Amino acid sequence: MSKRDYYEVLGVARNASEDELKKAYRRLAMKLHPDRNPDDAGAEAAFKEAKEAYEMLSDASKRRAYDAHGHAAFEHGTGGGGGGHGQADINDIFGDIFGNIFGGAGGARGPRRGADIGYVIELDLEDAVAGVDKRIEVPTMVGCGPCKGSGSEDGKIETCGTCQGRGQVRFQRGIFAMQQPCPTCGGRGQKLSNPCKACHGAGRVEEEKVLSVKIPAGVDNGDRIRLAGEGEAGPAGAAAGDLYVEIRVREHPIFQRDGDDLHCEVPIRFSQAALGDTVRVPTLGGEAEIRVPLETQTGKVFRLREKGVKSVRSRSTGDLYCRVVVETPVNLTSQQRDLLEQFEATFVGESAHRHSPRSSTFIDGVKSFWERMTS
Repeated sequence: MSKRDYYEVLGVARNASEDELKKAYRRLAMKLHPDRNPDDAGAEAAFKEAKEAYEMLSDASKRRAYDAHGHAAFEHGTGGGGGGHGQADINDIFGDIFGNIFGGAGGARGPRRGADIGYVIELDLEDAVAGVDKRIEVPTMVGCGPCKGSGSEDGKIETCGTCQGRGQVRFQRGIFAMQQPCPTCGGRGQKLSNPCKACHGAGRVEEEKVLSVKIPAGVDNGDRIRLAGEGEAGPAGAAAGDLYVEIRVREHPIFQRDGDDLHCEVPIRFSQAALGDTVRVPTLGGEAEIRVPLETQTGKVFRLREKGVKSVRSRSTGDLYCRVVVETPVNLTSQQRDLLEQFEATFVGESAHRHSPRSSTFIDGVKSFWERMTS
């Protein structure tokens, strides 16, 4: 059975660059590798075919021979020599593919950066709106003082002989060249002959760090503030991670927040609702007045512009929405009850309907409902 053209196998043009060859083979290898296709003889055969094509075309001398003579160049031993360039490239490809899993591929590496940490801070609504400075205590890992984060008691640090300071070791498994943290130095790339007694060579110790956090005005639930370099210290003097402070705003007894707007309920007496009145209402900046017109009903909303929250992002200011609630009086005196009874006695006959429009609409609706149910 004749072999397929190597360029056709990889799906590239005959003038494909070395980088294009590598990308094409990587794509096929990920799709066809036997580990991803167990018990699939067809995929295994296709994988071997792609591997052979890449090994030939990634070697410059073999590629020239193939371009000149095709498969016959290798069947009759006329192919150009080569120093295993194709195999080396295959290893590099799989180093790229699996680098993230095994800690990265190739190159000298220092100790990894310290971890980011999170901290939740609770605020009253007033503090979230106005902004505030808060002192927090964060349990974390900090650089060891006695060894200044080096992990060495005497300051002497040697390059790890196993990984040659890379922090990674590479091993071969079939065609795969994989990497993992060095088992000798734990990925540090360094060896300590005399570890620090305070941190046992780790270069960091547990400690409660005290910080001052400036909370900007207008923050809301879920907002996060990043403090660069205030996370966990990295091992062996590596850079520290970041601290993310998440905001939680406590419920307020008067106001409910919706974005940059505030909402509140304002109770008024039914005499105020009927006759109209000027009512003082609270705001976060003091007091304000709303003019309640006569015959106001429960649920009427009054908007006070720019009495809400100044946005932490756009610097615009939201509004305050006051919803009036007509409150039923309690603990009446005998005089007040008499006056109310006299007042109620005036609602007689058909004229009563025009004084209670919502009640009249409700009664008409109930009558219509029962008529439909009984018809």
